[in-house]
Amino acid sequence: MSEDLAFFHGATMKICGSLDVDRAVRESAAYLKKYIPLKGIMLSTYEPEKGCIRILSMFSDIPTAPWSTPVYMSPGSRKLIETSDDGVIFYEKADTNPVSVEVSRALDMPSLSGILMHLKLDDKKLGVVLIFSDKQDVFTPEHSRLTGLLHDPFAIAIANVIRHREVLHLKDMLADDNKYFQQELRYISGDEIIGARYGLRDVMEMVRQVAPLNSHVMLTGETGVGKEVIANAIHYSSNRREGPLVKVNCGAFTENLLDSELFGHEKGAFTGAIRSKRGRFERAHGGTLFLDEMGELPLSAQVKLLRVLQDGIIERVGGQEPIKVDVRIIAATHRNLSEMVKEGTFREDLLFRLNVFPIHIPPLRLRRSDIPALVHHFIDRKLKLFNMSTHPVLAAGAMEQLKAYQWPGNVRELENIIERALIRHQSEAENTPLNFEFLTEDQITGVINDQAREEDILHMSLDQAIRIHIEKVLQHTGGKIQGKDGAAAVLGLHPSTLRSRMDKLGIAFGRKAMHL
Repeated sequence: MSEDLAFFHGATMKICGSLDVDRAVRESAAYLKKYIPLKGIMLSTYEPEKGCIRILSMFSDIPTAPWSTPVYMSPGSRKLIETSDDGVIFYEKADTNPVSVEVSRALDMPSLSGILMHLKLDDKKLGVVLIFSDKQDVFTPEHSRLTGLLHDPFAIAIANVIRHREVLHLKDMLADDNKYFQQELRYISGDEIIGARYGLRDVMEMVRQVAPLNSHVMLTGETGVGKEVIANAIHYSSNRREGPLVKVNCGAFTENLLDSELFGHEKGAFTGAIRSKRGRFERAHGGTLFLDEMGELPLSAQVKLLRVLQDGIIERVGGQEPIKVDVRIIAATHRNLSEMVKEGTFREDLLFRLNVFPIHIPPLRLRRSDIPALVHHFIDRKLKLFNMSTHPVLAAGAMEQLKAYQWPGNVRELENIIERALIRHQSEAENTPLNFEFLTEDQITGVINDQAREEDILHMSLDQAIRIHIEKVLQHTGGKIQGKDGAAAVLGLHPSTLRSRMDKLGIAFGRKAMHL
């Protein structure tokens, strides 16, 4: 009895001694050779829906063909497998087991004699372990009895293999899903920035400059101009693009909840904290953290954020252990943080830390040349969303109507208006052009009137100011460049010089203007 216990203990340590199943099978075979004259061990499962045996791991002193592919059984062998009794099956002759013969043939091995043991856990069939040899009459009932002692260790081993492979499969699926969703996110957020060649040309040049670096970025601009789209562009153009892009709306949480969201909390840190939780900084480790509505951040959170920027260290709410994080921050706001510093509602030292590379995104009213491209982009997107196949034609004058609108809600408002127009259009007769008649005359103003606002001029580059002036003149001349009443004459430029300047500034003309 003590000998059986020693044998069981030694074999169990080998069978369950490693998470690497191939190593465990190899070491088990080496140990069992002292007691059983085997040439190899095979762990396998049977898949009845496919009628095949799948080898999970095998060690063999006999040369074999690759065993990574399933071994498909004949109808007779399938019936034998499915009707076999549980327990240990001992066969002395190599040709007395048709299943063994077919497996041997598939692996380019001689016919095998062996000891086959069915494995179960909690009355659930898991598979079999086969102890085999290429010689006949080598196994005895005693060898079969010793093998039977090892049912539980082998069952645990095969259960672990199956579970491990399921986890790997789920991990692969998760990675594939993540890749798919990242691609979808890029599409939804605008992987191709509409206006990159025209109204956002200066912005995209700044994105190209800062993206490869680890510098923090401050995005400013009115609500709805597309700050999140620019943040996506910076992240996915950076060396951190394989890491996470984590987004936080600083105005969406109360002060207490915001601390937990940003820095995480430990179990029991406050009422309702039933488990520890990683914060957004930890989740963004190795990637980028996008802090939207930065001006809404409470002063207490500003202090903690300043420490992260200085030391790269956070502490969870209720925790005492410092946690090192490597995060690039892209902050965004529509508020004037300099004024907030004067009012004492935003820390000056934090502004200095975040405002390393400021990028101002101009409002839609200052980049009306982007409106045609944005209109067609949003129509295409909404058609897919609504599962509509017919692409409506714009009504005469509709584009001019949109370009004359003031757009207080910027690109987001334009998207909403396109969606509203498409919803209303569904009830129209077939071939009815898409119109925006719900925009009243009171809402539509001249293009020029709102472009001289002081706050816009303060953020305008010289190229933007020149571009706006040229566009005003072109509107006045009806797009005409040459001639006594053309834009070149009004501006005092040679027509070719004006065209060159327009091309540099991204102002469409000629066929390009007609295309828009």
